[in-house]
Amino acid sequence: MYEGVVQDLIDELGRLPGIGPKSAQRIAFHLLTADPQEVSALATALAQIKDRVRFCQVCGNVAEDEQCRICQDPRRDSGVICVVEQSQDVAAIERTREFRGRYHVLGGAINPIGGVGPEDLSIRELLARLADGSVTEVIIATDPNLEGEATATYLARMLKDMDVRISRLASGLPVGGDLEYADEVTLGRAFEGRRRIQA
Repeated sequence: MYEGVVQDLIDELGRLPGIGPKSAQRIAFHLLTADPQEVSALATALAQIKDRVRFCQVCGNVAEDEQCRICQDPRRDSGVICVVEQSQDVAAIERTREFRGRYHVLGGAINPIGGVGPEDLSIRELLARLADGSVTEVIIATDPNLEGEATATYLARMLKDMDVRISRLASGLPVGGDLEYADEVTLGRAFEGRRRIQA
C-alpha cells in the first residue's frame, strides 16, 4: 500500500504477536511523527535486546548475565521451584510478592497439534536440577488451558517417583466474577480447590 521503508516498517511491525495490520500502520506513522531521540532510543533498545539478553543457565528465565537476578539472590528458597511456561509468567508471579522460591521456565507447553512435545521443553533440565535431592517442592504453574493441563499432567507423572512434594496452583473463579458467566471447567476447578472457612 505504501512505498519503500514505510511499508517495510509496517510489514515488520505486523509480524509481531498481537499486532495486526491496522496497529502496525498506526505504530509506523507514530514513529514517523515522533521525536527523533525517542525513535533512536527505541532502535537502541531493539538492538541491545538481541546483543545483551540471554536465557539463565539455571532456570531459563531472561537474563543479562549467565544467571538471572532471581537465581543469583541468596535470599530465595532454593528448595522450592515454581515451574512456568514462559518468562512472562515469572514476572506475573513476582508481582504478587507471595513466592520466595526459585523458578524453572519450560519454554512453552506440550501442544501436539502445534508440534510441541515434551522433548521441545526444558524438562530434562528440570530433572537435572532435582537430581541432587535439595529441592523439596515443585509447584506446577502452567496455564489452566488444554496445553497447560497436559504439561502439568506429564510433569506430575515424571516427578511422582522422586522424593519431592508436587503441587499445582489453584484455579477457579476470578475475584469480581459472576457464577452465571463461568464455564464448567472453571466452576469444577473452583469446587476442587475450595477451602474451609474458619469462623
